[in-house]
Amino acid sequence: MDLDAELDSYLRARFTLLLLVTAEEERALALVRGVCERARRPCVTWDAADGFAGLAAAPATLPAARDPLAALEAIDRWEGEALFVLKDFHDCWGNAVVKRKVRSVAQRLRRSRKSLLVIAPAPKLPAELRDEAVVLDLPLPSAAELEQVLARLAETPGVKVDLTRLGREKMVSAALGLTAAQAQRAFARAIVADGTLDDRDIELVTAEKKQLLRENEALDFHPIGETPEDVGGLGVLKEWLRLRERAFTREAVEYGLPAPRGIALIGIPGTGKSLTAKMIGGLWRLPLVRLDMGALFGSLVGESEERTRRALRLAETIAPCVLWIDEVEKGLAHGGLDSGTSLRVFGTVLTWMQEKTAPCFVVATANDIAGMPPELLRKGRFDEIFFLDLPTLEERREILGVHLKKRGRLAEDYDTTRLARIADGYTGAELEQAVIDAMYVGFNAGREFTTADVAAAIARLVPLSHSQRETIGALRRWLLEGRAQSASFREASEAAALFVGATEPPAAG
Repeated sequence: MDLDAELDSYLRARFTLLLLVTAEEERALALVRGVCERARRPCVTWDAADGFAGLAAAPATLPAARDPLAALEAIDRWEGEALFVLKDFHDCWGNAVVKRKVRSVAQRLRRSRKSLLVIAPAPKLPAELRDEAVVLDLPLPSAAELEQVLARLAETPGVKVDLTRLGREKMVSAALGLTAAQAQRAFARAIVADGTLDDRDIELVTAEKKQLLRENEALDFHPIGETPEDVGGLGVLKEWLRLRERAFTREAVEYGLPAPRGIALIGIPGTGKSLTAKMIGGLWRLPLVRLDMGALFGSLVGESEERTRRALRLAETIAPCVLWIDEVEKGLAHGGLDSGTSLRVFGTVLTWMQEKTAPCFVVATANDIAGMPPELLRKGRFDEIFFLDLPTLEERREILGVHLKKRGRLAEDYDTTRLARIADGYTGAELEQAVIDAMYVGFNAGREFTTADVAAAIARLVPLSHSQRETIGALRRWLLEGRAQSASFREASEAAALFVGATEPPAAG
């Protein structure tokens, strides 16, 4: 049932005390006015500054009362049907006399056709009033409402809007989770930046969602800057992501496509799992939110579970978004040493992943397969499980090119093919470090660093494939057993052909 229909049903059923929870007073008043106008029900507002004022079908003469007790007495004496909207009345809950008066008036109004509606930003009611009141929540604006906000702004003289159809959808999606006023300010700020609202301003609107995360310690907002060009290799994973780039659009919904649920990125440390999570936000132009599992745990009984539920609700509020859970095996590691708290947090997260309907795309990264509960990886939690292995020869060339370009150099000025060959068994993070080490050599020598400098840096590094040979071997066997899809190879058999029979860390190229 829509909120306006729900409110109307409570009023017709003569519920005498209602609490409407929202920070959007103007939007709440517009909704209440519409409900009362359709039912031809008189509606009057009251606040401590202006006293009584008509909202819908109100009489010309209204009582003069700016004191809350006097206002309640005037409502008690009011003749006929009416809805009284009390603004900022939650500030009076601490006054014992006012609190008692509200309870008494609400009880007497049951014999009339009058009701009290308190608009408050939080669902806090005194214990004495909880049995008397019904609590209603005004949800944040829907996509259709935000589109109306955008349309009204576009009609403003001097405002230029140059959005494509897909860009308009993504702009509205980027504003989901904001109030109507916040969305209008975000759109206006984007226009002021360059005089036009176009597809390039989607990131500016997305950045406004940072305000929603400041008070939640478990969620961090990551600006979206990485693109597929910033990630070397992983061709299969990139193709999978590009195929779902339009999955959160209205067109996809009308086609009957469900929104993607998420992916798990398993593999060797340093192969780009965290970078890939950041890249997804940039590719899909969705806000990237990192869930810090460690910050969910509190010292008080029940605090950890409540933090978890609050963080997940907030993630749903700003959806569509990418929710990144880094090193999930550490955050969800459970044992019997914490009175079952981690088990309950783990269960809350798993249930949410299975039952969520909000378009929150979960990206869970992990290095240690042994530390991951089997129920986390079963079908239904994730759309796909990808394994990120040591880069192949071609991927190593591409990764070297990415890091050279990132530091203002042209890959064509370096023999990346030679460097890729001698870096067999090195991760992407190790290749990046080799480029940085070579830059230090060139910088201190007062010259540009060379291919030889990078080759020397590669030779000095001890790759993880040697220092952690057994661990990496176990991870690769996990892939060859068919438990995940390779992020680089189209078929598992292609990966197996490279690795089968290898006694040393196998050559990835």
